[in-house]
Amino acid sequence: MISSQHNAGAGGWRPAVFKMAELDTDLEYIIPSVLPRFWAKLVVGLVSLLCFARSYDGDFVFDDSEAIVNNKQVNYYLSGGFHPVGFHVVNILLHGGISILMLDVFSVLFGGLQYTSKGRRVHLAPRASLLAALLFAVHPVHTECVAGVVGRADLLCALFFLLSFLGYCQAFKESNKEGTHSSTFWVLLSIFLGAVAMLCKEQGITVLGLNAVFDILVIGKLDILVAVQKVLHKDKSLENTGIFKNGGLLFRMALLTIGGTSMLYIRWKIMGTGPPAFTEVDNPASFADSLLVRHYNPMLRLQMGSILFLHNCFLEQKLMNASEVKLGYVCSFKFSVKRILTLGLGFLVIPFLPASNLFFRVGFVVAERVLYLPSAGYCMLLTFGFGALSRHTKKKKPVATIILGILLINALRCVIRSGEWRSEDRLFRSALSVCPLNAKVHYNIGKNLADQGNQTAAIKYYREAVRINLGNILKERNELQEAEELLSLAVQIQPDFAAAWMNLGIVQNSLKRFAEAEQSYRTAIKHRRKYPDCYYNLGRLYADLNRHVDALNAWRNATVLKPEHSLAWNNMIILLDNTGAEEKEMMRCNLAQAEAVGREALQLIPNDHSLMFSLANVLGKSQKYKESEALFLKAIKANPNVASYHGNLAVLYHRWGHLDSAKKHYEISLQLDPVAVGTKENYSLLRRKLEQMQKKDV
Repeated sequence: MISSQHNAGAGGWRPAVFKMAELDTDLEYIIPSVLPRFWAKLVVGLVSLLCFARSYDGDFVFDDSEAIVNNKQVNYYLSGGFHPVGFHVVNILLHGGISILMLDVFSVLFGGLQYTSKGRRVHLAPRASLLAALLFAVHPVHTECVAGVVGRADLLCALFFLLSFLGYCQAFKESNKEGTHSSTFWVLLSIFLGAVAMLCKEQGITVLGLNAVFDILVIGKLDILVAVQKVLHKDKSLENTGIFKNGGLLFRMALLTIGGTSMLYIRWKIMGTGPPAFTEVDNPASFADSLLVRHYNPMLRLQMGSILFLHNCFLEQKLMNASEVKLGYVCSFKFSVKRILTLGLGFLVIPFLPASNLFFRVGFVVAERVLYLPSAGYCMLLTFGFGALSRHTKKKKPVATIILGILLINALRCVIRSGEWRSEDRLFRSALSVCPLNAKVHYNIGKNLADQGNQTAAIKYYREAVRINLGNILKERNELQEAEELLSLAVQIQPDFAAAWMNLGIVQNSLKRFAEAEQSYRTAIKHRRKYPDCYYNLGRLYADLNRHVDALNAWRNATVLKPEHSLAWNNMIILLDNTGAEEKEMMRCNLAQAEAVGREALQLIPNDHSLMFSLANVLGKSQKYKESEALFLKAIKANPNVASYHGNLAVLYHRWGHLDSAKKHYEISLQLDPVAVGTKENYSLLRRKLEQMQKKDV
């Protein structure tokens, strides 16, 4: 339900009572005694420092090199030069300070903003806020932000984000004592701090949205879940609620809106229009047509070195239906419970929105650093869940043991991960254990080894990076250029790296640089004499250049080196079948050669249906209908769903005069491929011929 209106600007305003004594009571078995505020902050600060202290003497790793070492704009005066210790220490201290601030933030989120007549807050929710702050302090997802110096942007953004939120909360304390002028000052200060957060990182602007949600839920006492239900059911009673007539609330919302719009305008003036351009390989989910697909895919686990791409309309509908059912269920909760859940979700979702693909395309979403602030909402919801679990179970000690175990395990994981971030070698090798099929990880390890002068070891990882990455990056021109750069680097490090030379030739061929491609193929063969795949690709290059004799020789070499090379055999048959059609004598010669090649190939690879199909076509043109029919039928038996197999068999029957059989296979072919133009034309000719024959019979 929605309560009566409250006017924050009036002298008699009273903040919403937000009783969370029940939650603290539920947690007393986990945190037996309430620590004084100073000691609670000291504990949280020390724990947060100890978790990441191991990274204090680490190197500049990963993006640090470009952002700091190679960045001429970085002022390192205070550190006395490019010494990473100072940078790392500042990051660790920032995380400690943010964790301490989280204690105050969680106290407000759990306990609300009720004050005594002397201006002191009550319902501080000390146990809940301490547990949530500890969970935040030891969360291993923060390792990238803390142990990586580039994470400074996220840390500073989080610092000013929290200060902005706490400043906004201060406005309601001051409005009780001094009227609207003081409260307006705090709102404006909050907007300014939000702007500073945005200057550190773009997601800082989302603090204005969080402030608005907090104001509406806690100060305006809006039951947002009930409101959503009313909107879904088009309930007009929502229009008469007092919250829309609250002058103080509307004034603050106007200030936040103006402030946010001004920030975006200034950013646009400084940085120009639109986000950077990204390709589909950077973030495949962001190129999906469906909004739900773009939103839910970032939440999926890494798979095959990338993101498991969700794209199922049925699943989308199920997600929407499930959301509506859960909304109705949650609406049955107590008002205070719904507030906690909504605020927790708000802190989880709102800071994540800039990386969510919802409003604009981003380069990636599965990155630790974008989860630094959203993890606060997760910790809040987890704390509430522990309280609910403790309340509904008689055995309190197992719950306390589970929570203590989570804190210790997370702290240990922070220590381990901090150690992995001390050097690039450790970092990339740890990534390899998580994403063994990620080409970029293999490339980074290889590059790191090459920079250290260990070229022999680097070759192994470059080779794997090429093998994994090449298939994906040959689709678009930008990817081809990236592939060429990677392969060129590989052959520079090891000039006799035959596989890299061949793959470089494939890329150059796709870029229409045929002379360079031929040279790369030749270089690969020079370093590996018995290289059938390279001969096959060289033959394809010659075929594209209409150098048919050279193509046949290259494919013949491939089949000599690898008799089971089906593609090379097939291409030889097809090329011989398709050339010399203008001169009958040459055509007969080529058909004879094609037949000989096809028979030789089938002796070596007797169960290859594609070879059966190619040879059947050749035999059909040579009017060896019976043998051709047998091969077509064997190919269809091996793979019955290929439209061209049925279509070409129908053509054979058509020429042979077996019109009923031709009609049958034309129809099967068109069922499998309704848009095949040649098959449709041949089928029309056959039907006209059958109709003419029927008229003659009549």
